[in-house]
Amino acid sequence: MIGEERLSELVANEADMAYKRRVKLFLRWLDPAPGDRLLDAACGRGFMLNFLREVSDCALVGQDLEYAYVRQAHAQLAARAVPLLNGDLCRLPFADRTFDKVILAEVLEHLEDDRAGLMEAARVTRPGGAIVISVPNADYPFWWDPINKTLETLFGTHIADGPLAGIWACHVRLYTLDGLLALVERAGLQVEETRTLVRYCFPFIHNLVYGVGKPLLESGVLPAQMAEAASRYRVSGRAGGFLNPVNLGLWLFNRVDRLNDHLDEEVCDGPAMNICLKVRVPH
Repeated sequence: MIGEERLSELVANEADMAYKRRVKLFLRWLDPAPGDRLLDAACGRGFMLNFLREVSDCALVGQDLEYAYVRQAHAQLAARAVPLLNGDLCRLPFADRTFDKVILAEVLEHLEDDRAGLMEAARVTRPGGAIVISVPNADYPFWWDPINKTLETLFGTHIADGPLAGIWACHVRLYTLDGLLALVERAGLQVEETRTLVRYCFPFIHNLVYGVGKPLLESGVLPAQMAEAASRYRVSGRAGGFLNPVNLGLWLFNRVDRLNDHLDEEVCDGPAMNICLKVRVPH
């Protein structure tokens, strides 16, 4: 089992508090061991694969539909023995029962046919193997994305594209817990653990991190010290001093995030940012 101190070090410079808690939860749930075959489906830029390689020598594979993301992941992970595939989650080029564990992190909400994507992940997972899932919660905290929460409440609409998209960015749907559990049941999978993550957050944090911070980081205009402090590929603790503007922001976000530490129930009552499941493919 990966120690809590090492988990915290891996995500020490993470500004998205929900992402930070998802990474730690998934690494605990996956508990990767030598000999495991693990697929990160819709791996994006390879951040989770990078974390996994830091803590395990298991056989890792990444897949993503976006070629630009696969190229960036390859550039970062080329020396880490992680094969990467540009392809569709709903048509994976793997034989049945290829993997022991599969990650579906923030991907089902992007799929027109989420059941097809989940069934394909189940097909390539061996009987008894685990799939870890996270999706955005339809009952998300107001302050996470006040713009869309207000539009949903007053006008029954939302912003799905652009810098103000917030939690709805490129998403087909958000999920209720009951809806996600029903989807898993229809796919013939067995729920082993259920969690909801992050009720308390810094106001407008989604817009600040993804609408402002992410474009600045990817544009290359940030000074090197700030870019290093904000990089998700860094896995050895926080970079730079306290007065680094990125670290000042992290300190402020973390102060608010501490309010979530006591929410250790499997499923907390009230709004939460993410719904997470650990499910098994039945024998």
